[in-house]
Amino acid sequence: MDNTQVAVVIEDDQDIRELIGVILSQAGFEVHCASTGADGVEAVRAHHPDIVTLDLGLPDINGFEVARQIRAFTDTYIIMLTGRADEMDTLLGLESGADDYLTKPFRPRELRARISTMMRRPRTDDEVEQGHHGQDSSTAFPSSAASAELAEAKP
Repeated sequence: MDNTQVAVVIEDDQDIRELIGVILSQAGFEVHCASTGADGVEAVRAHHPDIVTLDLGLPDINGFEVARQIRAFTDTYIIMLTGRADEMDTLLGLESGADDYLTKPFRPRELRARISTMMRRPRTDDEVEQGHHGQDSSTAFPSSAASAELAEAKP
């Protein structure tokens, strides 16, 4: 069974696209890149990535719309990487389907840490039911009754 993790980088700036590609490759990902929103959506369809990095300022479709299109057919993790630091852009990015939002210039180690954190969390119902990282689902996510018991037991 192939355990290679796949990433799609959707970024119009070649230097930044290459930098993100190197960061993800060093983290063990098979990386596919796209310089437009339309090509990015198609790359996500073709490669079924575990994670997508997405710029907002693309030449054809804005990143908010790209995220919505991706969300229509997959629950892959999406990190928006953009120069837009406005609170409204962050909120719109998260509402359009992004899991995280990081502004440029970003620190490569921070990007890698955020990606590692996402990859540790279960994403689909199948992963939750089977338990993440080999855990029994009953220990990975306590039932609401168990959570209530824990809350009552605390002073």
